[in-house]
Amino acid sequence: QVQLVESGGGSVQAGGSLRLSCAASGGTFSSYHAGWFRQAPGKERRFVAAISWNGVRTSYADSVEGRFTISRDNAKNTVSLQMNSLKPEDTAVYYCAARQVWYNDYSWRSWNYGGQGTQVTVSS
Repeated sequence: QVQLVESGGGSVQAGGSLRLSCAASGGTFSSYHAGWFRQAPGKERRFVAAISWNGVRTSYADSVEGRFTISRDNAKNTVSLQMNSLKPEDTAVYYCAARQVWYNDYSWRSWNYGGQGTQVTVSS
């Protein structure tokens, strides 16, 4: 059983940056692929980025490609999301996720574990 705890959310003006972190415990996190999702009010939870267990493979949603960077530190059991050039439409609760299989299904339900989320608010 893997527990995931997100941190680093907050409020920022458009064009600014934030770095989210996700701390994992309770399992061999280095054997899990990790990802980030977000959910805006009244909308479904959507995929943002994913990284393979060894950090070699990454994937991004088109809406964040070139602005967000996912990374991980298996020695510290953490995964991070660096968010630059933030836009008001990036406002959402951001969730960390983990799963053991890498495949082309980026729906939230396809991930085995998820955190409680951290709020990101971008003002114009």
